[in-house]
Amino acid sequence: MENLIRTYSLDQLAAITAEAGQSRFRAKQLYEWLHKHHALSYEEMTNLPKAFRDHLESRYPLPAVTVINRQVSQDGTRKYVLQLSDGALIETVGIPSRNDQRLTVCVSSQVGCPMACQFCATGKEGFTRNLNADEITNQITVVERDFQQPVSNVVVMGQGEPFLNYENLLMALKEINNSQSFNIGARHITVSTCGILEGIEKFAKEPFQFTLAISLHSAIQSDRDSLMPRVKSQPLDKLKQSLQAYIDHTNRRITFEYLLIKGINDSNLHLAALKAYASDLLCHINLLSVNNVDGSPFKPPAPETVNHWSNELNKVGIETTIRHSKGADIDGACGQLKNKLI
Repeated sequence: MENLIRTYSLDQLAAITAEAGQSRFRAKQLYEWLHKHHALSYEEMTNLPKAFRDHLESRYPLPAVTVINRQVSQDGTRKYVLQLSDGALIETVGIPSRNDQRLTVCVSSQVGCPMACQFCATGKEGFTRNLNADEITNQITVVERDFQQPVSNVVVMGQGEPFLNYENLLMALKEINNSQSFNIGARHITVSTCGILEGIEKFAKEPFQFTLAISLHSAIQSDRDSLMPRVKSQPLDKLKQSLQAYIDHTNRRITFEYLLIKGINDSNLHLAALKAYASDLLCHINLLSVNNVDGSPFKPPAPETVNHWSNELNKVGIETTIRHSKGADIDGACGQLKNKLI
């Protein structure tokens, strides 16, 4: 894990300013640039002497982020392809609410993804590396600056498996939640995982009320293994035990994400399996229809199927919502992120 200047306390920044021969008040200015203003470069810190900025740049470089592609959906969603310091590409999505009162950012946690889920464009691209904490939070800054409004909600549902980058993820979440920084409430921050058991167990012990979402997509083991081959080592029975322990420890409801795919996981047998799996858990289910991905044979089910599932789940007391993907026309919806340039 990298040692980033944005993680330094005010006292640590004071030591840096003293080392550079600067007055102590420069530490407060530096702290505000890093946290209050979310500076992406030292050049932005215009009230700091240039010699001090050059000193900082040479010893504590800030990870670069450059928007190299921006697309706007007909529903107002904006997708960004971002280039990082080493040339790696990631995608970020800004999702405004209909009345523009809320702005949600879908952030990536890795360059690529090692999970190889069959319905996901990112999984087909393979895995390159983890993002550091700055590279995660910088995505929020890019979106806030483009929309010219503060972000209200963050979902870690972009490229990558967050719990395979746990320490950097947690450092980023703390900065996002920090009242002196982005100041986004923990309950407005959601982390979505394929079901990494070790990560869930760690997450349960954190002193924050973040929301945990699980990419489930089938409650039948063989079908889930086929759709999500890299989670075979995280079987459904052990996942359920881990989730129950999480609920017992946190008293927090979990969310299941279920992507309905025509002829694959949308039968009455699959519905019955999901009812049995979720009925005794404190949970909410989000139903989504699979989005079109280049080269993928998967198709969405009929709307009647989605409505039937929602009605049946709610009927047995499992709170269920039908989610409609935003940004699908710009390949910015669930499962579509693959750093496509236009």
